[in-house]
Amino acid sequence: MMEAMHFSAIAVEIAIAVLMLIVLLLDLLMKRGGRRILLAYVTEIGLVAILWLTVSMYPTDGSSQSFYQGIYSVDAYSIFFKLLFLLGMIFTVFYAAGYVERMVKNAGEFYALLLSALLGMCVLASANDLVTLFVGLELMTISFYILVAIQTDNAFSTEAGVKYLIFGSGATGVLLYGMSLVYGMTGSLFFAEIAHSPGLFLGLGLAGMVLMLSGFFFKLSVIPFHLWAPDVYEGAPAPVTALLAMCSKAAGIAILLRVLFAAFPMATTLWVQILAIFACISMVGGNIMAFRQSNIKRMLAYSSIAQAGYMMCAMAAASATGLRSVLFYATIYLFANIAAFVTVAYLEDQRGEADLYNVRGLAHHSLLPAGFLMLGLLTMAGIPPTGGFIGKFYIFTAAVDAGLLWLAAVGFVVSMMSVYYYLIVIREMFRDPEEGEVMNEHRLRLPFAATVTGLVAVFFVLVLGIWAQPLSFLADFTIFQSL
Repeated sequence: MMEAMHFSAIAVEIAIAVLMLIVLLLDLLMKRGGRRILLAYVTEIGLVAILWLTVSMYPTDGSSQSFYQGIYSVDAYSIFFKLLFLLGMIFTVFYAAGYVERMVKNAGEFYALLLSALLGMCVLASANDLVTLFVGLELMTISFYILVAIQTDNAFSTEAGVKYLIFGSGATGVLLYGMSLVYGMTGSLFFAEIAHSPGLFLGLGLAGMVLMLSGFFFKLSVIPFHLWAPDVYEGAPAPVTALLAMCSKAAGIAILLRVLFAAFPMATTLWVQILAIFACISMVGGNIMAFRQSNIKRMLAYSSIAQAGYMMCAMAAASATGLRSVLFYATIYLFANIAAFVTVAYLEDQRGEADLYNVRGLAHHSLLPAGFLMLGLLTMAGIPPTGGFIGKFYIFTAAVDAGLLWLAAVGFVVSMMSVYYYLIVIREMFRDPEEGEVMNEHRLRLPFAATVTGLVAVFFVLVLGIWAQPLSFLADFTIFQSL
């Protein structure tokens, strides 16, 4: 009976690993013709089945269980983030099938690596000790190293992969060294035991905690640990960029919150100040650097830095309200990225690059793709009636309630400033050609799957902007029952 319980604890992870093996075997056994799109169908069907399994595991009674001597947690918090990861992956595989068929040579490896990254994210969400944390984080990160550079015939993709590998390896070393110091000073790898160890507050224990935070900040591309993000976002295939922006960032948030509130709760005074300072720097710096970008993927990279700052603003509140707003905003941000990258991916596919020139006049002959990108950007800007407005309202309210009025004020001001560079893209899409100007009037054709994905994403960002209670209630329940 106990073994069965242990097996059920990692049923989602086992299902992902089995699906990954099936995709690899199909890639090896099937003939070349028609193989790519079939791999997408198999991956999509498998992911939908795993989503159903994950939903069935959600503890509606608020129960929280730890398995394998306490290293693995199955609770509302971990299931919530696993659902986010699965939704992001399902939508990405669905809309990107046409993109992958034309732009990626090794489709089998591409889908297998997506599943490998998903497996690492799910392990991260349930990790309850330092070793499990590290295994999940590296499984996700190494998969993304390869995915970023998977277009081997594209110099920008290869360069982005090398840069990501170099910066990521350095950040991994910093994180691992911090974990070793924390372990050395506390004598334990388990979060619950670290939390009650007086050794954490000695010199090397504090240094280890700061180094661990630095490693997490790299994963979230927080300034000044952001240098990899613009080049990697620009050079990676657009679906991979989307996953880096939404799922990878959500995974970083999931483990950062778990570590802060499960392993370092007694050091709240210290890490609240650190989070507030870096949140302020990231919100200001990310938005300012986004102003001068002509490439939409680079602009979204700097925007993602600012978005991480907004979420850290709520984390710094160190309250249930703040944590609820982080979960709420992470969900909204996922759908906003899906809506935007549906168009960005096919701009890159059919016009070679997603920049201001190639998006110019898009609304005149491709109104639906232009609408997807516009609503995705307006959601990130926090314009009503999108869900981004409610999400930022929750975030800044939590900061004010925690006495961080100055941080909320900075966040509000730079959030209003960010509207400018989002509107530049929207202006270009609706711009009329000037006399003598040659514009790209080639219609942007979205596959049926991409159109459906964009419509679903837009539906959710608008509905959650008008009726936020269901998601807010779910985020509340998740926080109160888990952390």
